[in-house]
Amino acid sequence: MKGIYLILVMLFLAAVPVKAQQHELGFFAGGSYYIGDINPYYHFAQTQPALGLLYRYNINYRWAIRLHGMYGSITGSDATIKYNESRNLSFKSPLMEIGTQVELTYYRFQIGSHKDYFTPYLFTGFSFFKFKPMAELNGEWYNLQALGTEGQGTTAYPDRKPYSLAGLSFPMGMGIKIGLGSSTVLGFEWGLRKTFTDYLDDVSTTYANPNVLASQNTSAAAYLGDPSENQTYEKTGFQRGDSNTNDWYSFAGMTLTFKIKDKSDHCPGVNKSRGNWLKKQWQKLKMEPSPSFL
Repeated sequence: MKGIYLILVMLFLAAVPVKAQQHELGFFAGGSYYIGDINPYYHFAQTQPALGLLYRYNINYRWAIRLHGMYGSITGSDATIKYNESRNLSFKSPLMEIGTQVELTYYRFQIGSHKDYFTPYLFTGFSFFKFKPMAELNGEWYNLQALGTEGQGTTAYPDRKPYSLAGLSFPMGMGIKIGLGSSTVLGFEWGLRKTFTDYLDDVSTTYANPNVLASQNTSAAAYLGDPSENQTYEKTGFQRGDSNTNDWYSFAGMTLTFKIKDKSDHCPGVNKSRGNWLKKQWQKLKMEPSPSFL
């Protein structure tokens, strides 16, 4: 029994990479954009600057867990989409995200290694995000959610409730990591976020009656609900957006992280001593007489 126990302990210890459990701190710099009713197809269109901070814990040579905070903005305008120019909708919104992700590398990766210093990787996880779509009218920026541009908050549309300005999203994406020296990692990544809201751009369902908006909300709500160039016909009830699809947003850019020093970095004998201990225990095990069951 003693020999079996020793083998199990040795196998467990050997399976845990000593140098793989490394911590990193760093930042993200890049851009953010969105996919939705005003920009349904074009990735990276109207990308806005974005920044972030991140912490990464490397579980082993292939797996890592990451925590991050991101700040950027998203924007969209029908003026950039030829077939939607006459609708004339536009918006901008700040975008804040806090999330956690799991990363899986394609190759082994270790900070400071001369061999395992480059790898592509995939990631997924979940995030909490906040946004606030706004639009300009006569030089003044209006909070579109508060206006209720699709009839939210009016008696004529009791089923249309004000939408939340916060929610959960599920990130998914890919990137590459490059080890630089003994403690620095340079990365490039692109990640999409699936949301459960269709209101990142304040556009989802059908046009509300402008008279209702003007009387029960504000005149700004009536105009920003339908700023189209063609005002010669009544659009109430006609499609304004596509409520069957939710919006997406993205962060893409560069990461630069730095390894946090731990005790094993200052005591290289720790790793060597564990290897010597395993070797001694194996030699001791081989010298023990084999058990007899007869």
